Amino acid sequence: MSELRRIKRALISVSDKTGVVEVARVLRDLGVEIISTGGTAKALRDAGIEVRDVSDVTGFPEMMNGRVKTLHPLIHGAFLALRDNEQHQASMREHGIEPIDLVVVNLYPFEQTICKQGVTVDEAVENIDIGGPAMIRSASKNWRDVAVVTDPSVYPEIVNELKTNDGSLSLRTREKLAAAAFMRTARYDATIAGFLEYHLSPEQVDSSEPPTVSSERQDIVSIDLTKITDLRYGENPHQDAALYTAGEHGGIANAEQLHGKEMSYNNYVDADAAWELVQDFDELAVAIIKHTNPSGLGLGSTNLEAYRRALSTDPISAFGGIVAFNRRVDADVARSVIEVFSEVIVAPDYDDEALEIFTNKKNLRILKTKGRNPTCREGVTSTSTQLKQISGGYLIQDADTHQLSQSDLTIVTTRQPTESELRSMLLAWRVCKHVKSNAIVFANKSQTLGVGAGQMNRVDSVRIAAMRAERFDLPLKGSALASDAFFPFRDNIDEAAKYGVTAIIQPGGSVRDEESIAAANEHGIAMAFTGIRHFRH
Repeated sequence: MSELRRIKRALISVSDKTGVVEVARVLRDLGVEIISTGGTAKALRDAGIEVRDVSDVTGFPEMMNGRVKTLHPLIHGAFLALRDNEQHQASMREHGIEPIDLVVVNLYPFEQTICKQGVTVDEAVENIDIGGPAMIRSASKNWRDVAVVTDPSVYPEIVNELKTNDGSLSLRTREKLAAAAFMRTARYDATIAGFLEYHLSPEQVDSSEPPTVSSERQDIVSIDLTKITDLRYGENPHQDAALYTAGEHGGIANAEQLHGKEMSYNNYVDADAAWELVQDFDELAVAIIKHTNPSGLGLGSTNLEAYRRALSTDPISAFGGIVAFNRRVDADVARSVIEVFSEVIVAPDYDDEALEIFTNKKNLRILKTKGRNPTCREGVTSTSTQLKQISGGYLIQDADTHQLSQSDLTIVTTRQPTESELRSMLLAWRVCKHVKSNAIVFANKSQTLGVGAGQMNRVDSVRIAAMRAERFDLPLKGSALASDAFFPFRDNIDEAAKYGVTAIIQPGGSVRDEESIAAANEHGIAMAFTGIRHFRH
């Protein structure tokens, strides 16, 4: 079998008509007969390119509002017939089937349709392509004889090869195109399946009522990822790694790197932790992250004020950390930031002078990114969903996006917190959500004072957080303490009281809550229950 296949007949039927006229013109110049459908045929004729309608080939008109046009043996037989199989060739001669050597097809824009505001299920269903995927699969199955092009971005490459080989394509090209085509239909079908399962509960299938969103987790989950780049290695040098996107536009994976050497696997993980933390604050906030845990967070009227507060929490751990801003970075804070070695800076934007300061540091990575922007393809894994691999499978859960307000608090102690204590409690609580369990955070109303992360018991987390504050001469007297989960014993409160804590925020829900409340009352501590916990494993 010869590796090259001469293209004599081509079928072109595309929804996205980008570049299709140019491709068709090259094919005609090479003497290729072009068959086409509907709007594509019109576009080609308007460009002065001679085409033959599919209906002329099949003997059937397009019908049912275009739902049926290419689903015919004279089309699919032209794709599927093996050129070196005599029985297939005899069938073609008997039934008047002429071979088609090239298929240029892209699909109805289902993904774009379901992203439109207020789209209905009926509208989405009308944008499910049937003939297109059928043609793609038929032609791809016979890649040894037929080439299938589904992506306009590869048109220049295909055109160049056709010109170089006098109208022929190589076997390797046909193989690559077939693999890409099967991937395209797989993703297309997975998106449709996810959308329908998300929107149609079993009770609604036969109902005339408008469908509503089902709250149940779907039985089949599609994970549609596209590689952005290979990474030098993973968490450790002996592990391979790459960065993928889920088709979203915001977040760290899609950040624009403005400066610095390439990002590592660990850089991405830590940068994401830092960015997610500052995104939880409406106020101007700066966070410093080390190994996914906050070493400090500060609020302020300026970036510089907030940064200095974040840094003061633990200036030693800040070395080699990630600094995240939720406001445009200015030159004043940039000058302070470069005084401490950092791996990555993350922000929504930068002043020109700030960028100039940062870019003088050769190895400092600068990321510009947008806020959370989950994919609109409901039913498909996105930033609203978290996925974790375990041996033999995956765990999937909703992302912890809960935001606590002052009105959500239940004050369970005799003493009520002051307004200043409430602000301190809420700051500590927001940061605690981003600390590995068991998590304890000391804070005042403008910054963290001490962080205890990832301990096997909660009282040790209290002691470690206090130790960090005392190490850097940060006053804990009058501070607030947040715990990501309830206190199983009163010893946590007794320990906190030793350091002068006057307000505690915790989920509540322990069988010994009354003991904790009694302990807080004994120490004159105001304590609030949130009714929600923030375990982070």
